[in-house]
Amino acid sequence: MQALILAGGKGTRLRPLTMHTPKPIVPIANHPFLLYQLELLKRADVREVILSLSYQPQKIEDKIGDGTDYNVRVSYTVETSPLGTAGAVRNAAGLITETTVVFNGDVLTDIDINEVLRFHREREAVATIVLTPVANPTAYGLVETDKKDGRIRRFLEKPKPEEVTCDTINAGIYILEPRVLEYIPEGEPFMFEYGVFPELLERKEPFFAYIWRGYWRDIGTASSYLEANLDVIAGRVKLLDPPSTARGEKFDTTAEIEPPSAVDPSCTLKSGVQIINSVVSRNCYIEERARIENSVVRGGTRIGAGSTIVGSIIGKGCHIGRAVDVYNGTVLGDKSVVTDYSQVGSLSVAGSQ
Repeated sequence: MQALILAGGKGTRLRPLTMHTPKPIVPIANHPFLLYQLELLKRADVREVILSLSYQPQKIEDKIGDGTDYNVRVSYTVETSPLGTAGAVRNAAGLITETTVVFNGDVLTDIDINEVLRFHREREAVATIVLTPVANPTAYGLVETDKKDGRIRRFLEKPKPEEVTCDTINAGIYILEPRVLEYIPEGEPFMFEYGVFPELLERKEPFFAYIWRGYWRDIGTASSYLEANLDVIAGRVKLLDPPSTARGEKFDTTAEIEPPSAVDPSCTLKSGVQIINSVVSRNCYIEERARIENSVVRGGTRIGAGSTIVGSIIGKGCHIGRAVDVYNGTVLGDKSVVTDYSQVGSLSVAGSQ
């Protein structure tokens, strides 16, 4: 078995967090995101993984390497220009020799890949797409299936409320047989959703859908990225080992860390610090009486005395002054500076400085 992870996007919906860190390696609970997908594949004994890259590829290669550290074998393809979801798979054709699991590079889930593969093989499918239900189907492209055997009937792109006939959307996980490559032109942008899948339906190929009703999240927006971090530390998705709860040598004895939280032991926490349901990455310096709640703080950031961070994301190497209030929905890019006594309001997004 092989897998191909589509990890070439620029992460524009997640900016400014992806300006200097490609989305596939932004940390979730202090682990690069790709490690969650690699762990999911390993559980199905899929250890041959192709990473399709485009945006800042060297940073991803430097982090993941050949996969030895993670007990998988990783190879790479790099797009010189964007080729779309299907075009990226065609670009890797020289490495694809067998049934392949294809993942979008922004999907966090604990789905059992073995079950999807069993479903795929029982139906002798040429392609199987994983679907997941959503609360508001009109915001997505829906996939309508035959309730008896899961055969795909049609796609509905962002239907009006009166057109909705189901609540299942494309979850960004596919099982493909190599001959699907025949439906993808070489060297040009091409999409599964608008090119390959409609063609499979028209040709009456054995094309099925597996519906997953467990945990699934697209981490591609700031709000969803924050929720993904909080989901992981709360144990709502179980893939990698839970974050360590060990106190670091530079944690003041009066500093309170209320679970579930993940605070890297390399951090400095001064007296009276409160960290509640949050993730704090390496080498952060949290001064006296600072409070962090329902938030993510990236590495190398300093938070001044008496400051409060609630429901927000703070990028790498930021400096938050004294007595600053950062409110729900705020996203600060790397190296942002917020001066003493400032108030940063709900839904604001600050770029790097």
